[in-house]
Amino acid sequence: MITRRALIATASAATLTACTSPAAVTRRAPVEEPAAPPAPVPPGYGAITDEPFPVPAVPPGVVDPKLFRTEVQNPYPDEPAGTIIIEPDNAFLYLVQGEGRAMRYGVGLGAAGFSWAGVAKMQYRRKWPKWTPPDSMIERRPEFAPYSAANGGMPGGPGNPLGARALYLFQDGKDTLYRIHGACEPQYLGKFVSSGCVRLLDQDAIDLYDRATDGAKVIVQPSQKANRFGVVY
Repeated sequence: MITRRALIATASAATLTACTSPAAVTRRAPVEEPAAPPAPVPPGYGAITDEPFPVPAVPPGVVDPKLFRTEVQNPYPDEPAGTIIIEPDNAFLYLVQGEGRAMRYGVGLGAAGFSWAGVAKMQYRRKWPKWTPPDSMIERRPEFAPYSAANGGMPGGPGNPLGARALYLFQDGKDTLYRIHGACEPQYLGKFVSSGCVRLLDQDAIDLYDRATDGAKVIVQPSQKANRFGVVY
């Protein structure tokens, strides 16, 4: 027989259970999902050890995958093979090839007030080039004076802003002082961080050097973004 006392005890226990604070209930600790591994670096971006100076490997997870070198359908079919087209706002450089194909490279571009656009000729190429800052740059950055033309410039090698390769652009027979060159730090690829030149990863600068031909037409499209960024040398 269920007594009144038993009913009261049962009801009291049920009430205590129903009113228990959720904070007092033991909960499972949240499980942290492991971070996704960085995207792998494609072949061709490892360390280069057979050059006069070592070229370090591109670390994974630093470069936007779309900026790695790749062969694509030629977006400029009216331009002859060998033409180089630079799209600053897309951070792409295209080298037109035959049969409707092009090589596409990711680049870093010149910053505010220092960008250049137009049609030029790639007059010549150099391996591990000497760097000679123009007088206008030395006026802004006197610490570069030791590398002036009068002082012989900076020899090629590690620390040289032109990196492993440079392509020199001329217009109407005159040097534009505009270069396509290597030594772009991976973290800056795709950004406006130089004082006017087109900068590639050294691995890509070497690849472009081997494919390009002296006298090639170079088209640098105008940028709509350059004036938004500060200058980093």
